[in-house]
Amino acid sequence: MDITFYSLGAAEEVTGSRHVLELDGVSYLIDCGAFQGSRAEADRKNRNFGVPSGRTEAAILTHGHLDHCGLLPLLVKKGYGGNIYATPATRDIASLIMMDSANIQARDAVYLRGQARKKGEKFDWTPLYEEKDAIQATGQIVGVSYNRPLFIGDGVKLEFYDAGHILGSAMAYITVNRGGKEVRVLASGDLGRKGKPIIRDPDLPPPPDYIILESTYGNRRHDDTDSAMEKLAVLAKRTVRNKGKILIPAFAIERTQELVYYFHSLVDEGVIPEIPIYVDSPMATNATTIFQVHPECYDEEIKAAFIKHHKNPFGFNSLHFTTSVDESKALNDHPGPLIIISADGMCEAGRIQHHLIHNIEDPNTTILTVGYMAENTLGRRIRNKETDVRIHNQWFRRRAEVEEINTFSAHADYYEAAEWLKAMDTSRLKRIFLVHGEPKAQSAFQTYLAENGFPNVEIVKYGRTYEMT
Repeated sequence: MDITFYSLGAAEEVTGSRHVLELDGVSYLIDCGAFQGSRAEADRKNRNFGVPSGRTEAAILTHGHLDHCGLLPLLVKKGYGGNIYATPATRDIASLIMMDSANIQARDAVYLRGQARKKGEKFDWTPLYEEKDAIQATGQIVGVSYNRPLFIGDGVKLEFYDAGHILGSAMAYITVNRGGKEVRVLASGDLGRKGKPIIRDPDLPPPPDYIILESTYGNRRHDDTDSAMEKLAVLAKRTVRNKGKILIPAFAIERTQELVYYFHSLVDEGVIPEIPIYVDSPMATNATTIFQVHPECYDEEIKAAFIKHHKNPFGFNSLHFTTSVDESKALNDHPGPLIIISADGMCEAGRIQHHLIHNIEDPNTTILTVGYMAENTLGRRIRNKETDVRIHNQWFRRRAEVEEINTFSAHADYYEAAEWLKAMDTSRLKRIFLVHGEPKAQSAFQTYLAENGFPNVEIVKYGRTYEMT
């Protein structure tokens, strides 16, 4: 039995997860994500697909974020007709994400064609895929609940365990049993954190031989929840006092619903007054509906505190969901105090860019970053408090305050990931492969793991193949 592993994305970088297990020449794909970054780099990397669709036996999707599911429609477009395994909640979220990506690409094509026409330039850019490809990819997703083992190939068994990252997120536990030899591989997907609201803590799967482990926060710790709530309260009170606005770039899945939960709690406890809060993201609105129909993913706290006492666990009186472009535009003339939660989380696309254009030069505006910002993104430049930033090819002087809260990240930090490893039975563990992290974070994480009893840790390099014996 010959088992090898390699990565076609998220090797020494954070986005574009595409990992492959080769079993006697047959491929099993773990995630098929889009690279997110500057437009030119993202387009180049996403078109340089690399996935061997012709010999792929099965695809496994750990969760519905774009950097894990965003190229599944391209996989299908290139001829893959097999199953894509995911939890039911992930299937619903991925469908939403993939359709949104197809729509954005279609709009980009129209915009870029118009710009080229104005400049008298030749235009030959085409979207990676269309809506029909996203629909086809969704149709190939097979829903598999947590802890329901399923054979997905000859001697290859898959079982999902809750990763505690976003709704429906899963670790893929793959057991290969051929010729009397057994190898167990655990792919963490994106590993979540203990004690987060809404969803359950990460599971502790059975002992694996190999772990493919994300390392996004390999050199950073998160703030604790109490200090984050205190900071949210301080910022909200300051915004009320200044009659200003808080702009929160947040991904539509999980982060938005978690922020709503925290603001709701602060209002309920009388810590802050009711402030109009607008969720200005059609995807976030649709995602919240998906949250409502998947209570099987909730932790006990939200079941007890909300489902028994509130009709809508993700809504309250001062919360509003925009439903049209006109409503979104009207927020720019809305007097403060006001809180706007809007996608994209890294400020690379979406309505948040328009809110930044109208408010980034206002000193009474606070831009609150609440999640990871990849290198070379607008969000990273804002988080770094650069004085001048370019949005839609226009330069703006940043006069808005910039604040950061790390608590809301859905990724385990290096300490949390190590504690998860320590709590697991690692009696069979031969090696840990680090993916989904920037080089400095991975190097720091590798050192920390070695100091905490895990010396056999390898940082996965793009294009290199690793044996699993």
